[in-house]
Amino acid sequence: MTVQTHFNIEIKSSELVQSLVKGLTVIKAFNQQRLSMTLSEVATVTGFTRAATRRFLLTLVNEGYAKQRGKQFSLTAKVLDLGFSYLSTLDIWHNAKPLMTALVEQLNESCSAAVLDGKDVVYVARVATTKRIMSITLNIGTRLPAFATSMGRVLLADMSASVLDNFLEHCHFEQFTQYTLTEKKALKAEIAQVKAQGYAIVEQELELGLTSISVPVRNDYGSGSGEVIAALNVSTHMSKTAKQQIIEEILPALQLCAKNVERLG
Repeated sequence: MTVQTHFNIEIKSSELVQSLVKGLTVIKAFNQQRLSMTLSEVATVTGFTRAATRRFLLTLVNEGYAKQRGKQFSLTAKVLDLGFSYLSTLDIWHNAKPLMTALVEQLNESCSAAVLDGKDVVYVARVATTKRIMSITLNIGTRLPAFATSMGRVLLADMSASVLDNFLEHCHFEQFTQYTLTEKKALKAEIAQVKAQGYAIVEQELELGLTSISVPVRNDYGSGSGEVIAALNVSTHMSKTAKQQIIEEILPALQLCAKNVERLG
């Protein structure tokens, strides 16, 4: 029996370490709404038996990734090491920080970079202004649904037709605002448009008043046909900047920044 990974690679199930898979599931059971849980609550969320859940939680506590206070379990900051291990391999984003900072100073708008992980985009770099753009705080490691974000659509546009169809087939479409595209056919057409024009603009689909424009970052500077390894975006308030102004003023600066980032790869 084979299983399909996030990267659409088939792996024999016999080659998977199920205990590791389950341990990661326990870690992912904790989130902003479930910062602390009892053993029983973790078992309910994961679907594991109490005995198995207890072993996983105690192992995480022993290794320093979780802590226990009475009956409550919660994650520790050591979990961030898992993410930083990945980010430390991305020298490109450390080196890109000055380029992104210069763009932010030029436009007075926040700039972010993200990669695709499963159904989400994950922020790998960010330079913010002092202005509050979204109701949530965006940091490195923040996850947002790919289908409703401009960076997500740029990354989805680089997928083959079959992989994109599979993504849309299994995607959970949440209606964040009245403008959110949740119909598969319309979303597929929008992603095709993004692929054709080379950038994505999302207006108020994730949050009212928020407009975001994104461009691809490729792994072969110069040819324009390499694999898209990330997306670079600028976000602004809808009421402040008209769409035409975004295309005429922000897009060229963003595209230039992306090209300069590609040189670092």
